[in-house]
Amino acid sequence: MTGPPPSADRAGSTGSVGPGGLAGETWPQAAASRRLLVVPLGSTEQHGPHMPLGTDTVVAVALAERLAAARPDAVVAPALPYGSSGEHAGFAGTLSIGQQALEAVVVELVRSADDFAGVVLVSGHAGNAAPLRRAMATVRAEGRRALAWLPSVPGGDAHAGRTETSLLLALAPATVRLDEAEPGDTRPLAEVMPELRSGGVAAVSRNGVLGDPRGASAAEGERLLAALTDDLVRAVAAWAP
Repeated sequence: MTGPPPSADRAGSTGSVGPGGLAGETWPQAAASRRLLVVPLGSTEQHGPHMPLGTDTVVAVALAERLAAARPDAVVAPALPYGSSGEHAGFAGTLSIGQQALEAVVVELVRSADDFAGVVLVSGHAGNAAPLRRAMATVRAEGRRALAWLPSVPGGDAHAGRTETSLLLALAPATVRLDEAEPGDTRPLAEVMPELRSGGVAAVSRNGVLGDPRGASAAEGERLLAALTDDLVRAVAAWAP
């Protein structure tokens, strides 16, 4: 390895670097200005045989960080890596806290953030949508400023297909096992939704994939990330207190 060793002010004796964003601040630093708090919401759930369980969290963190880079008045909080993922039950490694628990966590989290100008929740998992809607209704009725945003890719496939695989190839290529990538159920989501609601993903896809990851690329992922970031930045600009 070449280059200078880590400096003392960046790393400890083990060479590790401390956390960034809000997690790396002291309470006086956090109190110094009223900023937007950006909270990445992910999940720990199966993403087919070729992508990691933390895929949704990786995407949520990346988008939250890009939002903060575009807005000097925003700071990123530590991610919540668990969500409402009951539809992925039956696939090893999936951990879900369920809709009611997620709704309660989000409500209490936003209530605890009154020192901030507002809270932006960036969710990387579509299954979090319903509890987020209910949580937003509760905190807004209490007069709190909060926005929940979920990515939407027109024409994208539903789960662990080309869309998400491309995103991960752009963000964390070493975690993607392209040699294991294979199609799952490629029917439109609206067509399989009744089966999904009654039996979960396992009822329609033996490998957990809804779509076809073949043809995914880092270049496509970068284009998707740029478009999603633009959409997120615009949404926050339209809402920001």
